[in-house]
Amino acid sequence: MRGWDLGIELDARSQLPLFLQIARAVADGVRSGRLRPGEPLPGSRTLATTLRIHRNTALAAYRELEAEGWIVTSAARGTFVSSALPDRRPRAFAALPAREGTPTRPGFDLRQTPLPEPWLPPRGTLSLSSGSPDSRLFPAAALARAYRRALRLHARPLLDYGDPRGLLKLREALADMLRTVRGLTCSADTVQLTRGSQMALDLTARALVQPGDVVAVEALGYRMAWEAFRGAGAKLLPIPLDGEGLDVAHLEKVADREKIRAIYVTPHHQYPTTVVLSPGRRLRLLELARRKRFAILEDDYDHEFHFEGRPVLPLASADRAGCVVYLGTLSKILAPGLRIGFVVAPPPVIERLSHLRMFADRQGDNLAEYAVAELLEDGEVQRHARRSRKLYQQRRDALTSALRKRLGSAVSFQVPSGGSALWVQVAPDIDAAAWMERCLDKGVDVKPCWSFAFEPSRPQPYFRLGYATHTPEELDGAVKRIAAALPTRARAAG
Repeated sequence: MRGWDLGIELDARSQLPLFLQIARAVADGVRSGRLRPGEPLPGSRTLATTLRIHRNTALAAYRELEAEGWIVTSAARGTFVSSALPDRRPRAFAALPAREGTPTRPGFDLRQTPLPEPWLPPRGTLSLSSGSPDSRLFPAAALARAYRRALRLHARPLLDYGDPRGLLKLREALADMLRTVRGLTCSADTVQLTRGSQMALDLTARALVQPGDVVAVEALGYRMAWEAFRGAGAKLLPIPLDGEGLDVAHLEKVADREKIRAIYVTPHHQYPTTVVLSPGRRLRLLELARRKRFAILEDDYDHEFHFEGRPVLPLASADRAGCVVYLGTLSKILAPGLRIGFVVAPPPVIERLSHLRMFADRQGDNLAEYAVAELLEDGEVQRHARRSRKLYQQRRDALTSALRKRLGSAVSFQVPSGGSALWVQVAPDIDAAAWMERCLDKGVDVKPCWSFAFEPSRPQPYFRLGYATHTPEELDGAVKRIAAALPTRARAAG
């Protein structure tokens, strides 16, 4: 019996509890061969005396080791190293040739489909290409308290399998928010939770679209959504935009000659131009969808961030025919890392979504959903949204001021009434593409128009600048870099 000869050193300053330090030391002794299978270990009293700890700590260490399978305990005989150790090396089922690493090529045919290239700016680059929120503002302490309460009071059910529609508590809290703030007539039974808005898009595309179906999209828009529809086999048709948003008259002409299955729109703050769809066009779009029997997929990704004038309610709030499938996310209100999105739709659509979600992801994160539901019920999300809205409006104003001061007539823009970005037009005598490249060389990443264009081969002199992520001082520094990157003002060739 050599348990006290292992030389266990306990570190009182370590964040690891003492009982886990002991358990890991004993497990390491078994792995190294210093403690052999079947060998007796000291009793809990002896171990406690040797290590000068409370006996309860020694008992907790032995319970941990027993639960992991390292030791066995008999009330009559004592404590012993287990003969069946928990992490023995598995036997190979066949003789394997020596090789290094994972095979570089699959041993089967891989369907060749064009995939969009992911883009990550170089490390250290100041990025204005994103419309993400500022995670520094996130109420992390409140979420941590909610997590602790959830684990303390409801650990067992929350850590088990759950409803593929999402946790009822969060669906009820979201339905209450959507009824109160966004004017939707909904209940928990008409809400489907997802891991972010991209899963909502993917599930909705697979639920509604068959290969060959026509899906209309905004001619400038969100490429990640387009790829979800393409993945479901859709044929995409771009619909032009103007100063009032989507050209519904053009869509109507298309719908007269094509059987449209759905249209994907961002009417609140059009992505990326920030234009708000006009009231007349909203009503016309709803009537067209009712008459032609196609779905409106309304992506309301940043509803809370409307700064001036009366808030514009979603299309879904005026839908009486059941044509609108409403997609939302908490990524902008709270943080993208929480991965909580949602869909509001008639019950048959929700049933189909939940079945598809069960096969792809089984369920969401019950623990996170419970914690976020508590933040909604306590009013923490609402308070955070109000604080963030005020700060983002200040940041919008700081960015517009810096652009006017440092770039003058090189750019022009309409100040948006909300959102998290500006849509900026470059003067016609400036090569916009060359300017974007020089910006990256200066350490600032901006997103050019062709990143959002359905036909990217047709360059347009616009770019998008996100302001929510950065403080006014950071934004001013970014605009300095953009100004330093400004090329000679000569008309672009061709």
